[in-house]
Amino acid sequence: MSNINLIEKPITTEQEKLVQSEFNTNVAFYVHLKAYDNKVREELEKRITEVFFFTRGIDWKFDSFGIEKAGSRGTEVLGYFIFRAVETEKLQKLFVEEFKDYDNAIKITCSVAKYQKVEESFFDLEV
Repeated sequence: MSNINLIEKPITTEQEKLVQSEFNTNVAFYVHLKAYDNKVREELEKRITEVFFFTRGIDWKFDSFGIEKAGSRGTEVLGYFIFRAVETEKLQKLFVEEFKDYDNAIKITCSVAKYQKVEESFFDLEV
């Protein structure tokens, strides 16, 4: 790995596409679930699709989604969603609106984190 040539500024088109924002805000939601079965993933995906459908006019990017089963890191079953967003309050309202009638949800926990890029470098790997 010592053969990797790190550069501070992108020089190729591909590297240009990888440039990350100077500032970034992530919004993370945990949906605390009563139970987990085969239908839960489908239900969560359907509800999050509805959130996406209504998010026109909100600057956001979907980052990740998953389900943590009890025992993996805690005692609860959690569905998690992470977004990059600027208008966090609007996104939170839409998210709560879509999940407020979800019978399998106990509660929703939310986190908003703001990041500033400290360093960024680029390199190519030969394969």
